Amino acid sequence: MTASVRAYATATSCGQGESLEFRLEGPPEMGVAVHDATCDRLMLTTSVRGPSWRLDVPPDWPSSLYRARFVAGPPEPDVSVPRASGELPGTATSSDDEVYFVVRQAVPGTTSPILVSIPFATWQAYNRAGVPGESVYWTEQPDRAARVSFDRPGGGPPPERWEDGLLRWLGPAGYTVEYCSGLDLDLGLLSRYRLLVVNGHDEYWTAGMRDACEDFARRGGNIAFLSGNTCWWQIRMEGRTMVCHRDPVSDPIEDPRLTTVEWSSAPVSRPENALTGVSFRNGAGTWGPSMPLMREEPYTARFAAHWVFEGTGLTDGDKFGQGALGYETDAAEFTEIMGVPRVTCRDGTPPSFVVLATADLRHWSTCGQGGWATMGVFSLGRGTVFNAATVNWGNTLHDPVVNRITRNVLDRLSRPARPRWEVIGPAADIRALAAWRSTLYAVGADGGLLTRELCGQNLPWRPIGSGGGVICLDTPREAAAGLGTGLYGVTADGVLRYREAEAGPAEWTDVGPAPRGTIALAVHDGAFFAATSGGRLWTAPFGDLAAADAPVWRDIGDSGGAICLSGSNGRLYALGADGRVRTRLPVTGPEPWSDLCGAPGAAVLAAHAGLMVSAGGGRELMWRAVRKPAVRKPVAQKPTGP
Repeated sequence: MTASVRAYATATSCGQGESLEFRLEGPPEMGVAVHDATCDRLMLTTSVRGPSWRLDVPPDWPSSLYRARFVAGPPEPDVSVPRASGELPGTATSSDDEVYFVVRQAVPGTTSPILVSIPFATWQAYNRAGVPGESVYWTEQPDRAARVSFDRPGGGPPPERWEDGLLRWLGPAGYTVEYCSGLDLDLGLLSRYRLLVVNGHDEYWTAGMRDACEDFARRGGNIAFLSGNTCWWQIRMEGRTMVCHRDPVSDPIEDPRLTTVEWSSAPVSRPENALTGVSFRNGAGTWGPSMPLMREEPYTARFAAHWVFEGTGLTDGDKFGQGALGYETDAAEFTEIMGVPRVTCRDGTPPSFVVLATADLRHWSTCGQGGWATMGVFSLGRGTVFNAATVNWGNTLHDPVVNRITRNVLDRLSRPARPRWEVIGPAADIRALAAWRSTLYAVGADGGLLTRELCGQNLPWRPIGSGGGVICLDTPREAAAGLGTGLYGVTADGVLRYREAEAGPAEWTDVGPAPRGTIALAVHDGAFFAATSGGRLWTAPFGDLAAADAPVWRDIGDSGGAICLSGSNGRLYALGADGRVRTRLPVTGPEPWSDLCGAPGAAVLAAHAGLMVSAGGGRELMWRAVRKPAVRKPVAQKPTGP
């Protein structure tokens, strides 16, 4: 009978050129084979003696996930790392004779801007599931453990190997990445990267891990959650012991913020949606004998014009990614607005969250947990967060749409951020555009007034009455001299008109004349600015306009070639017939225009709250952040001559 071997490492990761200690139980003589678990490359074979062995990691080992397998007798180098088989439920549970660990880059970020986190805490939580006192599972069993140690064998990937597909895909797909243990996540490490990838099933997070990731994003880092059931339980690490009582009554911690319960539960009450955008509270799960149901479920594209879907060929309503949904998914609460999903934000999901795809999995209520899956993207501070919202995403990368979406996300979020126009709505023939508070107003080709929320979701325009014959629009931030806040526009025959910014029908009233040939209007700091077809810019203060029967508009210079004007945050913005956006200060005298950016194909422009929104001419509704143009530094010339 072959003697059994039991082993574990004293850390989940170490750096290149560092050493990692393994504790061993078994015969006096043992063999070990170390493989790169992402590609099956054999890295080391040797014979060792217990009860401990120290691996000196060579500096040239790439940052990756590794598996050390110990056996009685000589090493077995030909036994490769188990991989996801596609069979559900999976087989090949992590055995006591194998140990997984990460080798971190010695100088983080030197080979890649992408950091991939390995969910060792979740793997350890499931270690010896169902054995009384040995695992934090199963959830409702009173004999589950509240404290489990990393100083024990097991704790490798789960039977289904949710992380396996992406880890094996990255290298052959052309991506060089660096790795860390999830327990390594802190701001010092993250700040060396542009993109953090959370993969598979990463359910257990400490407060420190979460704080670091949220700070990372707020400072401009990006996160791609190619995962599901993410950040569901709060844990504490006490040395090498993972604490997860799952119960506020049993947890003796004095600080209620660190109670080991679901992140959304009292007394923590910190929904994970703030970090991930979605939650398993609204998601779905199918377990045990019903797990094969996940093979039957696809996503439905809800915003196919978004950059995430670029190159997929999808249109709204198309199905994709069959088999990616399972066995647990996350979702944001949303409502349908004229057939388009919009998050409610009642569950903690940020208002910037854009729903990209959905799957109705409410029928899973008979076999686990009924709910939804909602793929989406949102802004967190200066960073961008994408969430695929399903555990099995990485094991479905053979699907061409899943593959392309993953590439789009990795490519965009791992590169330096730059301002660009992004689609936020379908193409429409818009003749005038303005923003007021959190709402867009537009005059359509038929002369009707339209409205929709100012947000990144692809919401349709909703008609709310007559456009009052106006050909240009803008809104003031504040009332002045008896003129209120609302919509101001100029008609084709030169009449300045006003309408309250109501969500339904309202009357237009005449305010006074506008300069002859007015084609664009801006309202800013108690003054009107009008651009004419002759290329001139005119202004009239609110007070003068309200006090005079026939106010005199003053010519204050050229209009910057404007076909559309807008005022916001202390500046005027002009869209020119050449497709360039220019800006100047809203002073009542001559002032030079500065070139800001291009807006190819746009016919109308509105500036509001640090954003520019453009549309018209058959162009989709788009927005981009207002940014100062980058100043190109002159290139030093090499001296010539003798």
